[in-house]
Amino acid sequence: MSHFPISDPVLFAIGSIADEAKMEAYVVGGYVRDALLERGPHKDIDITVLGDGVGFASLVASQFDGARLAVYEQFRTAALQVADHTIEIVGARKESYRKTSRNPITESGTLEDDLSRRDFSINALAVSLNETSFGEMVDLFGGLEDLEHHILRTPLEPEQTFSDDPLRMMRAARFASQLEFHVDGYARDAMLHMAERIKIITQERITDEFLKIMASPKPSIGIKILFETGLLQYIFPEVDELSGAELRTVGEQEYAHKDVFKHTMQVVDNMAAMTDDVWLRFAALLHDIAKPRTKQFRKGVGWTFYGHDIVGARWIEKMFRRLKLPNEAAERVAKLVRLHMRPMALVDEGVTDSAVRRLLFEAGEDTDDLLMLCRADITSKNPRLVSRYQRNYDIVSEKMVEVEAKDQMRAFQSPVRGEEIMALCNIPPSKTVGILKHALEEAILDGIIPNDHAAAHRYLLEIKDAILAEYPVKEFERARVK
Repeated sequence: MSHFPISDPVLFAIGSIADEAKMEAYVVGGYVRDALLERGPHKDIDITVLGDGVGFASLVASQFDGARLAVYEQFRTAALQVADHTIEIVGARKESYRKTSRNPITESGTLEDDLSRRDFSINALAVSLNETSFGEMVDLFGGLEDLEHHILRTPLEPEQTFSDDPLRMMRAARFASQLEFHVDGYARDAMLHMAERIKIITQERITDEFLKIMASPKPSIGIKILFETGLLQYIFPEVDELSGAELRTVGEQEYAHKDVFKHTMQVVDNMAAMTDDVWLRFAALLHDIAKPRTKQFRKGVGWTFYGHDIVGARWIEKMFRRLKLPNEAAERVAKLVRLHMRPMALVDEGVTDSAVRRLLFEAGEDTDDLLMLCRADITSKNPRLVSRYQRNYDIVSEKMVEVEAKDQMRAFQSPVRGEEIMALCNIPPSKTVGILKHALEEAILDGIIPNDHAAAHRYLLEIKDAILAEYPVKEFERARVK
């Protein structure tokens, strides 16, 4: 039996409490796995005891000053917050499941019963905390060997493990992505045949696992597993539909487009290598999301995807709402998707400062993120092309810095606000105020006037009579103020 080195004083204390209570206690799951993989430090600890887990948790809580205890009687579990540790304590148990629910029916069981219900063998390792066997490891399902060979394998038959809790299929993809492990072939086959069962899982739980995949060092590993096992069509159908390349022959000429799914996976990994920001990774995942919808074949041209940036940006809010992701993040991702084609158009030396100003104005504080997405979008296998594209974006970046230094467009706000426009023009709140404000902004973006208050004030006095004549304030707008 292997020996596991324990140094955390909290575990020593829990072991002592278990000895006094004459109970067997084990640390199990992720804490053991990550310590063996030298990933840590780990402050989330899972404890299994033979006996009353809730009662033992109350006993542990009473021995730590300031401990906070939450009890879940239905599942025979309890959670404690002890300093910076989150400790979940459960009595060893058997579980059974209804086909339509992932909530288990539990009853007392042995340590083997408890470990067999875990998702993967690498998470079914237990280490004794009792004094007589302190640090001894229990490995009933070959978890140590699977850790050594970087394999994700279920303790029981995968059909049973995944049927009991279909979310474990997503956890397979997540752990593969986080740890860069391989999913066992039997488990993959089971996932492929049982993918539809993921539909009984709540959206919140699915999204939580998907976010962890997106936050992993190489997200494409997990997303590809979801795609290859058929899970992605239920989890994120828009991404699933990116797959495939179509070939069309006209005369002797063949026209093909690249597989957008494969391209997207490379873009996501490129972005992951640049930043931990999960929303920038989402922008990479969704930057070409509307290509299948906008794909057209044009004779003499080939395949086109005109407007995929605009259409894709419009979809983001709906997708984020369905996935129960934050609205603020949706707005940011949509902006990046909408603008991701624009920087390349600024490479030409003949491009005006006005075009640069407009992009700086639209991208605002997300300008650097936009350029990061553009660089991540370079997936050519030709080193010369990659070097050329990178240099092109260097040119764009230099142009932006130059224009930004002159015009301060990144955090642009109209130098003359609505209240001042109303006072100068003697008009009430109305559509006309917005038209006047827009005219000022356009003049700044076109370089007609500089981006400062005095110039904008003078320009407003010059144009206000003409605009008021063309867009007079409506009587009902004046009446509304009265």
